[in-house]
Amino acid sequence: MSADAIENTIPEEDQLRADLYDFLSALLARPPGDDLLRQAAGLSGDESDLGQAINAMARVAALTGAKSVEREFNALFIGMARGELLPYGSFYLTGFLNEKPLAMLRKDMNDLHVTRAANVFEPEDNIASLFEIMAGLITGRFGAMVPLVRQAEFYNRHIAPWAEHFFTDLEKAKNSVFYATVGAAGRAFTEIEREAFRMNAVGSA
Repeated sequence: MSADAIENTIPEEDQLRADLYDFLSALLARPPGDDLLRQAAGLSGDESDLGQAINAMARVAALTGAKSVEREFNALFIGMARGELLPYGSFYLTGFLNEKPLAMLRKDMNDLHVTRAANVFEPEDNIASLFEIMAGLITGRFGAMVPLVRQAEFYNRHIAPWAEHFFTDLEKAKNSVFYATVGAAGRAFTEIEREAFRMNAVGSA
């Protein structure tokens, strides 16, 4: 194994974190197709809150078609004028889109050499984009792997203040069926990440 390969080896726990960030990001960025729904249906979890949410997601995914989930996604996030939910940090933190939290995010993205894809037009503080960024920070997708302390800074600044609230709203949304399970998984995962970052900070103090 080369020195570069050794340097870029990701611990299994961190790879699992990145995979879940990426998976939830994919479900929240656009309606999942048949392949992603089959992937969701094949998941299994343990007895933890996150594991139970994943088990519920698998059960619902196995019984749900892509067309049905697309209608659900559109009702939740798009709608005729707007969807039932607005999954943006600025909206949850200020009540408006494109506010100061987005400007702060763009500055941090620039510092981390993270650029928005040319074919993406939504504000970067969309929950799907933020989860994709977290996965990239863990795996080194944007260059070198980012240390845990820097991951925590990004998470605590741009995700922790509002994501659990959003995922709770998603669980309870009137149009949520499959996405109620996505909300439950997202809420449980963000709780785990928040507590893990807190414990790491305490242990490092």
